[in-house]
Amino acid sequence: MKFGVLSLCSLAMMSSSLLLSSLAQAADSSEGIVVYNAQHENLVQSWVDGFTKETGIKVTLRNGGDSELGNQLVQEGSASPADVFLTENSPAMVLVDNAKLFAPLDAATLAQVAPAYRPEHGRWIGIAARSTVFVYNPAKLSEAQLPHSLMDLAKPEWKGRWAASPSGADFQAIVSAVLALKGEKATLEWLKAMKTNFVAYKGNSTVMKAVNAGQIDGGIIYHYYRFVDQAKTGENSKNTKLYYFKHQDPGAFVSISGGGVLASSKHQQQAQAFIKWVTGKAGQESLRTNDAFEYAVGVNAASNPKLVPLKDLDAPKVEASSLNSKKVIDLMTQAGLL
Repeated sequence: MKFGVLSLCSLAMMSSSLLLSSLAQAADSSEGIVVYNAQHENLVQSWVDGFTKETGIKVTLRNGGDSELGNQLVQEGSASPADVFLTENSPAMVLVDNAKLFAPLDAATLAQVAPAYRPEHGRWIGIAARSTVFVYNPAKLSEAQLPHSLMDLAKPEWKGRWAASPSGADFQAIVSAVLALKGEKATLEWLKAMKTNFVAYKGNSTVMKAVNAGQIDGGIIYHYYRFVDQAKTGENSKNTKLYYFKHQDPGAFVSISGGGVLASSKHQQQAQAFIKWVTGKAGQESLRTNDAFEYAVGVNAASNPKLVPLKDLDAPKVEASSLNSKKVIDLMTQAGLL
């Protein structure tokens, strides 16, 4: 129907001024909010500083890893002191959402992020994104020798030639995408071949350092590790290049960092306001200007100009709410990777 129904964008415009005008009053009646944060601390601290400066609402951060804080929230349940949960990857958000711990987000907030970067149900939302890439040493691999697909790394010719960090939430999110796209049987077969072929390192930055040093030909990481190092001294990435799989390959998976408000929060208005600020103009603009080198996901928001544009990544379509961290851990354990 054309009449009597307001679009999300209309709701966003109508409610924005009302929300901001009430924030000062909300701050006066609140001791602030607690954010369980699994995103990069420097990025989130910049969000917190901007939000508090604009609204007067105090934010206390409790930092940790995706899996660590996700499981902690499930254990704490409705007794959790957390008001907001932020992650680097989607599976931890799915874990908490499956435990029915999130409150629905305001329609005005949902309207700020394109549908491709938030789950359909609206109980959490994308706050940033990162692309899967193959980092390689051009002295070891020519462009003609690069894998056409992430799945090619299961082939015998790649034995001992590529690296990953299987214990980390980053790589497990990538496997979650493989599972969503290829199914359980194919994923388990790929993981078993990976066990035979790859070399394990702890952490994406360690994978990149090993590639840079010529210890290994290439590895699977997220894009921003190289960009961050290049923006500093470049000493851990000067001998590397990034290969983007594209073609909607599992290796072109774009992982969504998530944000949600806990249903048990006693500061719902302030918590909702924080997520709205992060996904709004000011929060997303900081992704363009700071040194995190993650992608902005807000509608019409620009990412750092040094990055390959999101639209050019040709990423596969993966419903963020379908990523299954428990199943992935089971499959990786079966394959002997964990």
